Amino acid sequence: MEHASWENVTYHAMVVSEEEGTFVRRIETLAVGDLPPGDVLIRVAFSSLNWKDCLSAMGNPGVTRRYPHTPGIDAAGIVAECTTEGFHKGDKVIVTGYDLGMNTAGGFSEYIRVPESWVVKLPAGLTRKESMMLGTAGFTAGLSVKRLLDHGVTPEMGTVLVTGASGGVGSLAVGILKKLGFVVAGVSGREDKGAYLSSIGVDRVLSLAEAVDTSGKALGGKLWAGVVDAVGGDVLATAIKNTMHRGVVTCCGNVRSDELTSSIYPFILRGVSLCGIDSATCPMDERQAVWAQLADAWKPENLDAMVESFNGLEELDDQIERMLRGDRTGRSIVHMP
Repeated sequence: MEHASWENVTYHAMVVSEEEGTFVRRIETLAVGDLPPGDVLIRVAFSSLNWKDCLSAMGNPGVTRRYPHTPGIDAAGIVAECTTEGFHKGDKVIVTGYDLGMNTAGGFSEYIRVPESWVVKLPAGLTRKESMMLGTAGFTAGLSVKRLLDHGVTPEMGTVLVTGASGGVGSLAVGILKKLGFVVAGVSGREDKGAYLSSIGVDRVLSLAEAVDTSGKALGGKLWAGVVDAVGGDVLATAIKNTMHRGVVTCCGNVRSDELTSSIYPFILRGVSLCGIDSATCPMDERQAVWAQLADAWKPENLDAMVESFNGLEELDDQIERMLRGDRTGRSIVHMP
C-alpha cells in the first residue's frame, strides 16, 4: 500500500482525555493520518502494561504533558511501511523506551509511527509475544544484570538481592539471574507474594521489615555481592550498606521513594559501586546487545509463569486499575488480534 493511502486507514487505540479536570480512558477509532510523523509505520501485535503507562493514563504531567494521548511505552509488531532503507515491509520489530507512550502516541494502539532510530529488529530466539513478556521491564532488568556482570559480579561471589521482586522488573531480574546461575534473595512489599517469589526461583524471601535497617548504622552485614533495586528509598539505602566489598548496586526505580539517604562509608570503605539504569535513552548498540542476550543466554526459563496476557484493548482499563491498586505480580501483556 502506498504512503498516501495509508493515511486514511482506521485503527483502534486507547485514548486518554482530560474532561473538566478528570482524565478518562476510552477505546477510539482513529486514522493513520492522525499518528505523529516518523519513518516507520508498525502494525502492533503485542504491547505490555508498565507503571509509567498507568501514570500516563492518570494524567501525570511528569510522564505526559499533552492530552488526548495514547499510552504504551512498549510495542512489538510488523513493519507496514518504512520511508528509509533501515527496515522493510514485513520486518518483525520491537520499540521500547525513547518517547513512545509518553508524549508520542504509544503501543496501546493497533498502529504506531516512530523514527527509525527507535526501532530494534526482533532478534532470533524471541517471538513478538515473548518480546513483550519482557518489554521495558525485561530490558531494564537486562541492563541491570549487565552492569553487575560488567563490574565483575559472578555467582561464586555470593547472593544477589532483588528488590521489588514481585513486580515486572524484579521478577524478570530474578529469572535472568537464575538462568545465569546466581543465588537470589528477593524482597516484596507484599507479604502475600512469598509463594510467587519462590515459584519464580527466589532462594531466600525477605520481608519488608528485614529489608529496611532502622539502626542508624552506616554499615551493615556483608550480605550481597550485587543488588538489583527497583524501588529506591530506605530499601535501597539498606541494600547499599549491606553490600559486600567491591559489590555492585543498580538502581532503576522509585516506587518506595525518590529520596536516598546513605552514608559514604559503603563507597569509601567497601568500594561499593552504585549504578543508575536508564532504559529509555540507552544507546542503540547497547540496546541491541541486551536484546540479543535476552533472546538467548539470558532468556528466563519460567517466563510464562511471570506473565498474564489478555486479548484486545477493552481489558486495559481494568488492568490499569489493578496495577494502580498493587493487585499485580509479574507482567501483563495485551495482544491486538
